[in-house]
Amino acid sequence: MSGLKGRHLLSLRDYKQSELMLIFATTRKLREMAVRGEVFRPLSGKTLGMVFLQQSTRTRISFETAIYQLGGHGICLSGRELHLSRGESMGDTARVLSGYLDAIMIRTHRHQDVEEMAAKASIPVINGLTDKYHPCQALTDFYTILAKKGRLRGLKLSYVGDGNNNVTHSLLLGAAKLGVNIHIAAPTGYEPDPQIMALALSEAQLSGSSLMVGTDPIAAVAGADVVYTDVWVSMGREAQGKERLRDLTPYQVNTGLLSRAKPDAIFLHCLPAKRGQEVTDAVLDGPNSAVFDQAHNRLHVQKALLYLLLRGEGLGGEIEQNLDRGELSRAVGLT
Repeated sequence: MSGLKGRHLLSLRDYKQSELMLIFATTRKLREMAVRGEVFRPLSGKTLGMVFLQQSTRTRISFETAIYQLGGHGICLSGRELHLSRGESMGDTARVLSGYLDAIMIRTHRHQDVEEMAAKASIPVINGLTDKYHPCQALTDFYTILAKKGRLRGLKLSYVGDGNNNVTHSLLLGAAKLGVNIHIAAPTGYEPDPQIMALALSEAQLSGSSLMVGTDPIAAVAGADVVYTDVWVSMGREAQGKERLRDLTPYQVNTGLLSRAKPDAIFLHCLPAKRGQEVTDAVLDGPNSAVFDQAHNRLHVQKALLYLLLRGEGLGGEIEQNLDRGELSRAVGLT
């Protein structure tokens, strides 16, 4: 099985199920090594440039810590520090940075900016978040589900709230590729992007997963293995705040709604959370919540991504061998 060396990560649409499994397996291995306190620095001498045109807590700290723990160095660059602020194009910036760095992680508003950077860069470009996709978050979400549930295929993931954002779009694509059944409950007018929904439905035909979008949160959560929500007023949508709060209030995840899921269902939220709006304290801090494990897993997934995109091979080669034989597929519950 070929590795991922030199690849971009712009969205999950570009990655096959076997490649997602490779990321999960590498994440699991690196996390186990970290728990044992093993020093593993395969990226010594490598440098990651982190371009932030949006604010960040988890993305910045997880990537900066990840490259450091793997032996490399991270450079954090804000828009004000780059000539992007003076009109230099993403493409020209990418060509320049490609001569200095080994990889670029960019967090920005417009997905077109990431696509332009990737088109001109000669090194891997990782989408740390755009208005359209949040692939690093979705990878962490599915890894967290796998770690908590022991499998992915056939599980029911319920998402309640704003269905038209970067998280739901990435969850749709990931669920469709991984055989996870996803049911989204969102008000009319808050449905996922139709083009992304069409892509996900096409992938679901191959994996056997079911994708549903409706307006009833109770129906969506009924019998769920995983319940997920996100903030109602995302970055860049503050002007719509009052309208969005009015429309989305019936979609709050509280103990009553969560009780409709399976008793052992886990609750996920990509954070930051607006407590008392999309989720109550009782759920966020309750026994079903895996939110902070989910947040901490960002580090391990980021380490796996950097390792695979910059090194390519698995840890000792055994991961690819197991994937080729189908052993890992069975172990992670994807077949």
